Amino acid sequence: MTIKQQIDADLKTAMLGGDKVLTTTLRGLKSAILNVEISENKRDTGLSDEEVTNILGKEAKKRQESADMYTQGNSPDKAAAESLEKQVIEKYLPAQMDDEALKNLVEAAVTETGAATMQDMGKVIGLVKSRAGASADGGRIAQMVKQRLAA
Repeated sequence: MTIKQQIDADLKTAMLGGDKVLTTTLRGLKSAILNVEISENKRDTGLSDEEVTNILGKEAKKRQESADMYTQGNSPDKAAAESLEKQVIEKYLPAQMDDEALKNLVEAAVTETGAATMQDMGKVIGLVKSRAGASADGGRIAQMVKQRLAA
């Protein structure tokens, strides 16, 4: 079963169960996926699981950014709602790589590229992202690479 099919099945279950938060979140995800399918002219063939995972990652990031903004704006109820939606989305994403494994990837990439200064940061981040895929957030990767190159 593809991720998109799983979202459809879970949406049906949420609608029958009367779970409004889950229903709203899953409808938003379906809409985001459909928008990309239409923009990339893949409405008939559909997107691959990797492409859907990228969309879901972006949607999760949007929810986190919104939650952070609501927290800064002293609106904890809205921040909690955004965080709840992010948790729903994360169920469809691959598990995130732990810090130790990511640190090892960063070390290997630094050694392989011969990076020594902050100017080499882009090369290292690109290599780590290609190897980690969706299992590591770009922000975490950038932070670790920055710490490593600054040392």
